[in-house]
Amino acid sequence: MPAKRIPHTVAHLQIFYYYNGMKDNRIPVTLLTGYLGAGKTTLMNYILNNQTGYKVAVIVNDIGEVNIDASLIEKGAGIVEEDKDSIVPLQNGCICCSLKTDLMEQIISLTKQRKFDYILIEASGICEPQPIAETIDALSGPPEGYQEMLAAGEAEEWDLPVVAKLDTIVAVVDAARMVSEFGGGNSLLKKDLEEHDIEALLVQQIEFCNTVLINKTDLVTPEELEQVRQVVRALQPKARLIETSRSQVDLSLILGTNSFSFDNVFTSAGWLNALNQFEEEQQHHHEHHHGEECGCGHHHHGHDEECGCGHHHQHSHTEEFGISTFVYFRRRPFDRMKLDDFAQNWPKTIIRTKGIMWLSDDNASAFVLEQAGRQIDAGYSGDWMATGTKAQIKAAMEADPEFKRNWDETVGDRMIKLVFIGKDMNKDKIIADLDACLVEPRL
Repeated sequence: MPAKRIPHTVAHLQIFYYYNGMKDNRIPVTLLTGYLGAGKTTLMNYILNNQTGYKVAVIVNDIGEVNIDASLIEKGAGIVEEDKDSIVPLQNGCICCSLKTDLMEQIISLTKQRKFDYILIEASGICEPQPIAETIDALSGPPEGYQEMLAAGEAEEWDLPVVAKLDTIVAVVDAARMVSEFGGGNSLLKKDLEEHDIEALLVQQIEFCNTVLINKTDLVTPEELEQVRQVVRALQPKARLIETSRSQVDLSLILGTNSFSFDNVFTSAGWLNALNQFEEEQQHHHEHHHGEECGCGHHHHGHDEECGCGHHHQHSHTEEFGISTFVYFRRRPFDRMKLDDFAQNWPKTIIRTKGIMWLSDDNASAFVLEQAGRQIDAGYSGDWMATGTKAQIKAAMEADPEFKRNWDETVGDRMIKLVFIGKDMNKDKIIADLDACLVEPRL
């Protein structure tokens, strides 16, 4: 039985906004991401079977030498010979890395044909979305403030054609797989995919999008579906959430939305949302409870002191089904070797971690710790302001009240501040294990 057609017209897809004072003729692009088997190809076929009054071009990326997805789309969407140029296969590589230039060239080629109203890109299941988004964005024109940067000699002449605009990024999530992925803290890493961390890819795809399509909802129970919702919301609380089976969706929610914004996506991840809330609560505590005792009887002379009871230092939200977040905050450094030992036995219940940390053997450098699934990385992110001159520190305090509030007379701005998102996390044990990695600073 053919898919039910949802009426759409060219008027829906004609997004009349202005670019540099002129009507914008850039072709809108929707990027579909999601792990293998989530339903991206089914969604692509559904879109192609339901396009009415407009014509969509499709770019399909498959890692194998034979692009299986492209042939499935042609068959499933009933593509005839004269329309086969609407399907562009990019294979034997990934459009987030080795095929980035090919992707850009194909977008330019499709726009030059002047017979497509929209471009859909189906990324391979093991692609990271951010590099693909940046490639598409490079064809949308120079960034805001470009003319000023050009006049100041801080930018070069823009030599890329301005032909496309990233309209929507849709992360397609397999509800049944999400239940098993995070349901018991067990990894889904398969033997034939050892080079890829499925959990990490799922986290990246969900975090970097503005629409999440939870697919195959008919294969899970209502309780399991609610668990999936909470995992998704913990990772990406601000994206539009669509629930469906067999990838059937109101196309107006994923085509011609004019809703993608790099700024919004960069600032909407769950870990950053938790960190911002922690900062707000710390500020409130600092302003209204400065120098008061907490429930354990310890006396706090400032928001940045530690207390054995953990009061005012770990912000936590616990939801039904055990999905929770908390912030670990300390003003002492980690011992590098002790932290490495902890990382070797990283709790499987932790889905996502990100934040800044201080290591005892390097008082000058701040490091960013980032974990998703089995992938744990730490890298240099700049020097602590405490290493600057008095004049630089004074200027920073005058420019940023939050920086001044976080300043400690002994350690300066050095700190550990990590956001944890997980399911059924033993928060007290995680905190105790991390505390065991701390050492007294030597300044």
